[in-house]
Amino acid sequence: MALLEATKDSYPVISKDGVRCEQVRNYVKRIADLKEKTEKLVKQMVKLSIARKEYRVLISFPGIGELGDIRRFKNHKQLNAYVGIDIMRYQSGNTFYKDKINKRGNNKLRKILFHMIQMMITLRQKTKNHIVEYYDKLKTQSQGKPHKIASIACVNKFFKVAFHLMTHNITYNYEAAPTC
Repeated sequence: MALLEATKDSYPVISKDGVRCEQVRNYVKRIADLKEKTEKLVKQMVKLSIARKEYRVLISFPGIGELGDIRRFKNHKQLNAYVGIDIMRYQSGNTFYKDKINKRGNNKLRKILFHMIQMMITLRQKTKNHIVEYYDKLKTQSQGKPHKIASIACVNKFFKVAFHLMTHNITYNYEAAPTC
């Protein structure tokens, strides 16, 4: 819609009845339709999820939405591999390369989880969270971890905690949880 508004103030290089203008109008309509469908689907997903214990566990963490049915994994390490944050080590003879995450997993989910951790860090003043405390611990060590590495370590920590909570049907409670 903003694109259509912007065209009213722009200088036309092609006629408004031209093929390119018609294509842009079609794209704008398709984007608006997709946005509306996405909003409806998200509302449906929330309605379906509310009754699930996994949903209650995950939303008990500050700043988190639903990850999905993680019971399909046997442990948190399989979750790490699914998302692509498991460690890839490479060595040959006496040569050792720096550890990296393999990034073979679900890149969209990896981005969502990274942003979820960033939201938790942003909300640190409003609510207490063991994941954020773990981030702070990693950053303040003598050889503090860089931001992205500490954030991915927090995603790993989140998987450990979430997997435990889901397998035991417990919601997250800062006061009741043991310290990290």
